[in-house]
Amino acid sequence: MNIPAELKYTKDHEWVKIEGDVATVGITDFAQGELGDIVYVEVDTLDETLDREAIFGTVEAVKTVSDLFSPLSGEIVEFNEALEDEPEKVNSDPYGEGWMVKIKFSDASELEDLLSDAAYKEIIGG
Repeated sequence: MNIPAELKYTKDHEWVKIEGDVATVGITDFAQGELGDIVYVEVDTLDETLDREAIFGTVEAVKTVSDLFSPLSGEIVEFNEALEDEPEKVNSDPYGEGWMVKIKFSDASELEDLLSDAAYKEIIGG
């Protein structure tokens, strides 16, 4: 299972990559594996400011629909529109072309609450 050390994680199986004051967010390799074949990604919060833990969208797989939770408070500034036509990128490249949103975060202290790769591995039993 692929859990890159340079990323941060949430208990909701999302990964977070910090670049300046922008966080790129997607779901982990573990999450996409549990969900199965992803058929649709919906994000209708573009340009909205959300609190941490608020739902920013949903990911739909063949078997289920799961909510996506914002790992940080801030504004959703970008959605990976490639997922509209190719949602399977979340399965094939969850940490690359399968990213979902970019958040301009407003409270840097929240970064301390994100999980390291080791802490995330403990949650999933890795």
